[in-house]
Amino acid sequence: MPGEIISGMETMDSKTNIWKAAGLLARLAVGGVFIYAGTIKLLAPAEEFAYAIETYKVTGPQLSLWAAYVMPWLELYAGLLLVAGIFTRFNAALCGALLLFFEALLAQAWLRGLPVTSCGCFGSGGSNSLPVEFLQNLVFLALAYLAYRFGRLFSADSKAD
Repeated sequence: MPGEIISGMETMDSKTNIWKAAGLLARLAVGGVFIYAGTIKLLAPAEEFAYAIETYKVTGPQLSLWAAYVMPWLELYAGLLLVAGIFTRFNAALCGALLLFFEALLAQAWLRGLPVTSCGCFGSGGSNSLPVEFLQNLVFLALAYLAYRFGRLFSADSKAD
């Protein structure tokens, strides 16, 4: 009987450790993608990204240019903080909210049949089709949830506990 309790506790601990490891990997994946996306956009002229934003037909040129200056920095810092595990839950939620926003933009362009040749996700270079980008973002949204729920392993936040 006592052996059963110990093995049951070991099973619970191993399941918990698997979720924590999955949360860590998800945190690193989502953070890494946001770091990469922000960096690529920062290395190119903002006007290129602004043009990609304009193809979605939801903003004018001025707002698109403003977004092209702000969004890469937001992505970069959210990604860096998420990878470092600083304000992990907040940054995972922020990345998730950004992904939901991107999903809305992709969905409306897809449904309207807009000729978006570059989603702007990783700069102005070519990208996948809108449906593929949409599905890819769903995967990263699920990973952002895992990072939010279980991503405190090896984080700066866990050192504060």
